[in-house]
Amino acid sequence: MSRIGKLPVKLADKTKVTVSGRQVSFEGPKGKMVVQLPAKGVKVTVAGNEVKVEREDESREARSLHGLTRTLLANAAKGVSTGFERRLDIRGVGFRAEVKGKAINLSLGYSHPVVFNLPEGVTAEVDKAARTEDGLPTLGLTLRSADKEALGAAAVKIRALRPPEPYKGKGIKYSTEKIRRKEGKTGTA
Repeated sequence: MSRIGKLPVKLADKTKVTVSGRQVSFEGPKGKMVVQLPAKGVKVTVAGNEVKVEREDESREARSLHGLTRTLLANAAKGVSTGFERRLDIRGVGFRAEVKGKAINLSLGYSHPVVFNLPEGVTAEVDKAARTEDGLPTLGLTLRSADKEALGAAAVKIRALRPPEPYKGKGIKYSTEKIRRKEGKTGTA
């Protein structure tokens, strides 16, 4: 039995769940989400304030989908009730970010400004107070969404615009990420 799959998904007070065929719909204060269940292998039941995922049989495919399906449903339930947040740090002299509508205007040391269009359901916010770490100004960029998958994909694409470099640490990194620093040239002759 899957250790994760057998755990019921607890629902928040204002979260509603409906199961129709192979679709599970979640509705809460942060929005709506629909999770598409696999064609076969698992079935979902709603009992009071809990959602339970059960296997239809003991096939290899059903066992592999059991924990995955439960995790996808748990992420959707948490997303519509409290939402998800991902924080990025933009480090470098002259590096800037500004949110205008559904786009982020970034100045990342290139000869041109970079405009990143946010996907549907993802919002961004820039911390106005820049901190200084190791002599480099650091700007915070916070992404929020009810959909964990869309949030992670947007964070990866923004980080790829200017990945952090190991010598000075300039670039865009996750706030929890540790950059392995290199020493660089010493210049002795």
